[in-house]
Amino acid sequence: MVRAEVRALWHSVAMVKILLDCDPGLDDALAILLAHGDPNIELVAVTCVGGNVALANTTRNALQLGEYLGFENIPIAAGAGEPLVRAAEHASHVHGTEGMGSVSLPDPSTAAADIHAVDLIIETLRSQPGTVHLVATGPLTNIALALQKEPAIVEWAASFVIMGGSFTRGNTTPAAEFNIYADPEAAAVTFAAGWDVVMVGLDLTLQAIATPEVVDRMRLLGRLGDELVVPLSTFWNDDKNPEWNGQAVHDVVAVAYVTHPEFFSSRPAHVEVETAGEFTSGMTVVDFRADSHNATVPTRLDVDAFWEYVFESYARIQLP
Repeated sequence: MVRAEVRALWHSVAMVKILLDCDPGLDDALAILLAHGDPNIELVAVTCVGGNVALANTTRNALQLGEYLGFENIPIAAGAGEPLVRAAEHASHVHGTEGMGSVSLPDPSTAAADIHAVDLIIETLRSQPGTVHLVATGPLTNIALALQKEPAIVEWAASFVIMGGSFTRGNTTPAAEFNIYADPEAAAVTFAAGWDVVMVGLDLTLQAIATPEVVDRMRLLGRLGDELVVPLSTFWNDDKNPEWNGQAVHDVVAVAYVTHPEFFSSRPAHVEVETAGEFTSGMTVVDFRADSHNATVPTRLDVDAFWEYVFESYARIQLP
């Protein structure tokens, strides 16, 4: 897809509302940037969960980003800090001790909203049924708790997209992707809830790589590129690996799906989450042959169109 076609698609997209449940996190931060920069997205709320780093850090990171970007009237709420039944797993070895790699933003001057993230999810979807797209880019603990408290969110959400799982591989273990591995019981609740889960997994997101050529374009974004986009997109690397060619921007892809599903080739599937396997806990078992489906699984990304869209969005961001 050429650049002119991407711009034409941009202008044909209707405004969509997104509630982003996340655990910032390098790629979560980049996903927040995309939701903020795309003029066709109204980011109605950000809810935080413990995942890449502890809940206190993910919430602080979201508040820092909100102030850096000049959020107005977008509530940011803290949610679950621990998985449903097991000990917390974090990925600070990937995202840095505080979750934002080498990025250092000023301490936030405001606190998180005086409402639990689970209640904010329920109340936001209840108040605007059928109009808010729910996107989850961290462990699914908040989503599972919301489902247990109010199962009707399945009907109220305009769509439900996650970054998590895979149909061929893992990154935390050979079988399991981190977001699912961190709370497989919550993921099992979520996939069994009766809605269509758009599972943007590793097989898809590993096609969205910030290669050296992509990073060169990021440097043209000026202050935003220098202070945020480039360091977030290049913090985790492996110079000792001769096959290394860049860093994946996993969570950005989940946000992109909401406004531009045409960038993706997808297949219906039935997904079950392994919770008990000694070697497979957190694995998403994806059956593309099943007669009944509970998921849509993107398998291929139009990489050029995706990056054109991301850069168009980031270039529109005006910092306060």
